[in-house]
Amino acid sequence: MERVYKSQEACPIARTLDILGDRWTMLVLRDLFRGLSKFGNILESLKGISPNLLADRLKRLEQLAIVERIFYNDHPPRAEYHLTDKGRALRPILHALAEWGIANELSEEQKADPAFVETMARMSAESSS
Repeated sequence: MERVYKSQEACPIARTLDILGDRWTMLVLRDLFRGLSKFGNILESLKGISPNLLADRLKRLEQLAIVERIFYNDHPPRAEYHLTDKGRALRPILHALAEWGIANELSEEQKADPAFVETMARMSAESSS
């Protein structure tokens, strides 16, 4: 894949955006951090992404050693996707994005939503483990 920010190759932010800046990539990572590991579950969670695009994002993350694909069935072939150590190192970035979104983009009504409260409790538990 060609680098988007060629003129900024020495910039670590630009290089990271070349990896994580594609549409849907951060949400795929979010779902992997949430414990979703099967293609169908991730696809169901990401309303609006096509199966081909999800497969493309997972393949790219696998090529970059951020995600590993583990086969658990031969016939038909079935796989789960898991974060590698390199992928798990992205946790603080996702948490920072979530915290910024909470502070700057969510209304008080959205913050009171039970699904949001549950997600935040899960994130808090994950960050302390």
